[in-house]
Amino acid sequence: MDLTVNEDNLQFICDKLLENEGAANKELDLILSRHCHVEAKLQNISKVLPNLIVIRAEGEKFKDMIAHTNKLAENVSAKVRQLDLARSRVCECQNRVHDILDLQLCSQGVATALHNEDYEQGAAHVHRYLAMDQQLLEQTAEDVSGDHTSITSSLLTLQQAAQQLRAVVTHKFDEAVKSEDLASVERFFKIFPLLGMHTEGLNKFCQYLCTKLQETAQKNLKTALDVKSSDKRAPVIYADTMTLLFEGIARLVEVHQPIIETYYGPGRLLTTIMVLQKECDRQIKKIILEFMRHRNISAKIQMMNEYLRKQSTEKADPKDLDLLLGEITIMHARAELYIRFLRRRINNDLEISTTDEAQRKTLLSEFETFATNSELARGMQELLSAYLSLERYFLEESVNKAVGMDTLDQAQQTSSMLDDVFFIVQKCIRRVISSWSIDGICAVVNMACGILEGEFATRLRNRLRQGYPAGYLDLAQAYNALQSSIQQGRLQTSDTELARLMFLAYLNNADVSIEYVESLSKSLAEEIDAVFPNMQNRDRGKIESCLTGLKGVTSTLRAVVDYGLEQLRVSAVKPRITPWVDAFQSVNHHINEDELLRYETDEPFVQTLVMNLEGLLQAFKSSLTTSNYDALIGILTAEVTARLEKVVLRSSFNRAGGLILDKEIRSLASYLAAATSWSVRDKFARLTQIATVLSVEKVEELADYCGADAIAWRLTPAEVYRIAGLRTDLGPEDIKRLKL
Repeated sequence: MDLTVNEDNLQFICDKLLENEGAANKELDLILSRHCHVEAKLQNISKVLPNLIVIRAEGEKFKDMIAHTNKLAENVSAKVRQLDLARSRVCECQNRVHDILDLQLCSQGVATALHNEDYEQGAAHVHRYLAMDQQLLEQTAEDVSGDHTSITSSLLTLQQAAQQLRAVVTHKFDEAVKSEDLASVERFFKIFPLLGMHTEGLNKFCQYLCTKLQETAQKNLKTALDVKSSDKRAPVIYADTMTLLFEGIARLVEVHQPIIETYYGPGRLLTTIMVLQKECDRQIKKIILEFMRHRNISAKIQMMNEYLRKQSTEKADPKDLDLLLGEITIMHARAELYIRFLRRRINNDLEISTTDEAQRKTLLSEFETFATNSELARGMQELLSAYLSLERYFLEESVNKAVGMDTLDQAQQTSSMLDDVFFIVQKCIRRVISSWSIDGICAVVNMACGILEGEFATRLRNRLRQGYPAGYLDLAQAYNALQSSIQQGRLQTSDTELARLMFLAYLNNADVSIEYVESLSKSLAEEIDAVFPNMQNRDRGKIESCLTGLKGVTSTLRAVVDYGLEQLRVSAVKPRITPWVDAFQSVNHHINEDELLRYETDEPFVQTLVMNLEGLLQAFKSSLTTSNYDALIGILTAEVTARLEKVVLRSSFNRAGGLILDKEIRSLASYLAAATSWSVRDKFARLTQIATVLSVEKVEELADYCGADAIAWRLTPAEVYRIAGLRTDLGPEDIKRLKL
């Protein structure tokens, strides 16, 4: 406290000193109160001090012991390393000794084996010699001065024996091949890898297999050429020949792959197959050449092209191409099956022999490139090109023939060409699916789409363009006359009646064709997925694009159906609907109470109209498909409502007449709704609202019906004013004052 002492602050200073003194006393009391505790702690520390000295001494001893142990461990480790080095040198020495002993044994044994023509034993000695480190043997010979000559002599003997054995085994193998001694061929084939001749042995054995394959293929081809045309296998004899070739190669692979893996190791199958495939290419080329020549493929294609270009009148019968097309698809399918077999075998072999994924993919890619550039692939492309030319002609001519031979059975709703055309289309597409060619499938599907959208749809449209003949004043009259003729058993269809039936049949053809195309598209997608379960994304995109073309066919056929229905509306519906509905104007719509009661039980206009409509619909019900019949009812409903609306707007009413109109419209709507599975209520919406306007009791009620809150109100305010003006019992001034 730094204060100047004077009389004024003397008391303050005294108080401050007293306060400080009190605080100091409290601190002293606290320290004194802890005196006993501190004393006890000090006593405990004094007791522990001797133990600390002992612990320190023990720690020093423990440190020295650890250091000594560490030194011993390092010494032991050094000894162990020396022992391990010595052991490895001993093992190396033992191996050298064993190699020297084996070298001498092999040197002696190989000479004996060669003398006894025991080539397997001699090859085993050479194989043991080749497994030795020759540089190490030469170094050993230099280190062991006493045995230098012996070791060098043994090495020289084995080197000469190896060369001699290689020459002998090669010669013996060639002799066995010439003499067709299969047992000797396999015997010496197994010796090649023992002599370090893996590549040479495999190539020679594959060449031997190619020779046998060539002989068998030529024999099969000669047999095929000698087959008589009356033989039941004659139409597919070249496909059989090609199949025998593929089966022969597959059999060679299955039989000899285990031998190759056992004696040459896994991973050799790709080389084997590539050698065999070259011979396969040569034989395939011969088979396809003979096929093209004996089946006159080029001449047939040329004749078809000239006929299609109108350069010649000579044409081939599509039936004659049916078996030929089937044979080509079999040939292509067998080739695809053969390639799949090779791909699967090579993939399995590489999975066993190669752990590197990148290397395995590279080898598989090498095989795919080899297969793509092979003569087999080029031959299949040539066959596919010929097939597509023949298939196009077959499809077009068969469809034209089916269309030209079209007949109508009056008991059927469609003509004969519908089932015939789609049978042909389905047959061609399923045939090309059996070829297992994605490109072929796409081409034929596109052909089918072009024909259905072109020739077939054009034929339907041209027939419908002629219109529906209306020979009778009333279709009910025509229907009754036809039924009467059938019952009397003397049906004689006139040209007009036949034209009517053909028009309806072609309209049905177009409608049923839509169902056929949709069903065809669905079934094709399922069949293609079954044939190509592991299809690549690129190929799947091609197929989906082609199947999308069938949707275009559906759109074209729907347009044909719409065109035919429009023709039917113009020819058969509208001319009859107009006079029937116009009869509404001849009815008095200013009705008193007595007439209103009579109308409750008797509705002459709507009853007559329904009877006429029933007669019209009955004339078509049995002749049209369900879809076309429903569409006809929709057209008829639209015509009736449109014409009736015009007639109503040219009439005048009182409230009772409006009520009768409302009832008639409801009766008519109920009849038409019951006649079809489609909804017709929407087409009657305007008429129903017109009847509502004409049947109100007061003008003010119209505001509730057609105000801003009205739901689905079809009439505009101007139309409401006009319709309300048809009521003779409503005041014009009241109508004008109405706010809508």
